[in-house]
Amino acid sequence: MSVLLRLISTLALKLDVPGFNWKSLILGFSATQYLFETYLDLRQHKVLQRTKPPATLEGVIEQETFDKSQEYNRTKSRFGFIRSFYSFATDALITVFDGTPFIWGVAGRLMTSIAPLAITGQITQSVIFFLIYNLASTILSLPFALYSTFVIEEKFGFNKQTPKLFITDLIKSQLLTVIIGGPLLAGFLKIVLYFGNSFFYYLWLFALAFQIIAIAVYPVLIQPLFNKVTPLKEGKIKNDVEKLASQLKFPLQDLYVIDGSKRSAHSNAYFYGFPWKKQIVIFDTLIDKFESDQVVAVLAHELGHWALSHTTKMLIINQLHIFSLFVSFAVFINNASLYQSFGFAKERPIMIGFMLFNEILGPLESVLNYLLSALSRKYEYEADAFAVKLNYANQLSESLIKLQSQNLSSVDADWLYSSYHYSHPILPERLRAIGWTNEKKVE
Repeated sequence: MSVLLRLISTLALKLDVPGFNWKSLILGFSATQYLFETYLDLRQHKVLQRTKPPATLEGVIEQETFDKSQEYNRTKSRFGFIRSFYSFATDALITVFDGTPFIWGVAGRLMTSIAPLAITGQITQSVIFFLIYNLASTILSLPFALYSTFVIEEKFGFNKQTPKLFITDLIKSQLLTVIIGGPLLAGFLKIVLYFGNSFFYYLWLFALAFQIIAIAVYPVLIQPLFNKVTPLKEGKIKNDVEKLASQLKFPLQDLYVIDGSKRSAHSNAYFYGFPWKKQIVIFDTLIDKFESDQVVAVLAHELGHWALSHTTKMLIINQLHIFSLFVSFAVFINNASLYQSFGFAKERPIMIGFMLFNEILGPLESVLNYLLSALSRKYEYEADAFAVKLNYANQLSESLIKLQSQNLSSVDADWLYSSYHYSHPILPERLRAIGWTNEKKVE
C-alpha cells in the first residue's frame, strides 16, 4: 500500500502543471472519439444498404424479413447520427461555456437556502448538484427517448408502451435516482474525505458491498416496480430447464417468466443471483414465439456462461477495473490545474474532479471496452459450443435465426464497426462456428 501511495503522489505532482489547459485536452479527446465513432457508423450504414443477406443466410431468412431488418436498422442508424451529434455538441457547449461550475453554483445557492446549517457542506452540495445534473440530462435526452419509442419502435411493431407507462417509468426511475443515487454518492464522498490518500481501497470495498446488496435487493424491491415476474407454469419448458439445470449442477432456485411484452416485442432470457442461489428469468415473448426445445437451447447457451465461469471471470475483471479506476482517480483528485481549467479557481469538489477525471480517461476506456468486447465475443462462441456439446446445435441455430428475424437485428456488419461495438458475434459468424449451414443441419 505504501509503495502504491508513493507512486500516486509522484504521478500527481508531475501531472499538476500550473497553467496546463486540461479543457482543450478533454475537448480534443471528445472530438476525436466522436469523429472516430461517426466514421464507424458511416461504415456500418453502408452495410445496411445491401439488398441481399450474407450467403450463410440465403434461403433461411426470407427476403421480406431481411429488407425490413435493413430498413429498421437504417432508420435507427440515421437517428443515431443525429443523437450522437446532439450529445457531443451539448457536452462540448457545457464544457466551453463552463456549465459545470454554473450548475455547481446553483447547487450551492439551493443548499444555503433549503438545507439546515448543520448539513451544509461539500457532500450536501454534491448531492444537490448530482440531482440537478441528472434531471437536466434526462430532460435533454427526453425528445430522443420519445421519438425512439413512439416513432421508430412503433413503426416496426416493437413498442408496447403507452404514454402513461412511459411517463410512469420515467418518474419511477427519477425517484430511484434520488433514493439510491443520493445516499450512494454521499457515501462515496464521505469515504474519500475520511480516508484521505488511501481512499481508493475503501472506496472499492464500498462499491463491491453495494453490488452485492443490489443483487439481493433488485429482484425483491426494484424489478417489481417495472415488471411483473411470475413463476413459470408447469409444463415441458419448465421440466426441460430444471432437468438441464440439474444435469449441469446449476444452483437453480426459481424459474420465472417476466412480462417483457408489456413494453416491447423483443425477446430475451437471463439468470442472476448469488453463487449458491440462482434465478432464471424468461421473457414471455420468448415463450410465446418459440418452441420449447428452442427456449431450452437459448438457456443452454446462457448456462454455458455459468458452467465455463464466464460470469465469474468478468466479475473479477470488472472489480480490477473499478479498483484501477479509483487508484487512477487518486492521481487527479487534488490536481489544481485541472479544476482551474474548468472554472474552479478556489474550490476542488471531489465529485467534479471525478467527472473530469472520467473525461480524461475516455480514450483509455474506449480501448478497454474494445478489448472487453473482444473477450465477450470469445465467451459467446464458447457458450455456443457448450450448448452444441449438449446436443442443442440445431435448436440453438434455429433459435438464433428466429431471434434475429423477430427482433429485426442486423444480420451483417462492417468488421471494424462490429469489432469496436459488438459484444456478440454477428449471426453468420455464430452459425458457421456451430457448424450449421443453409444447406443442412448439424450432423
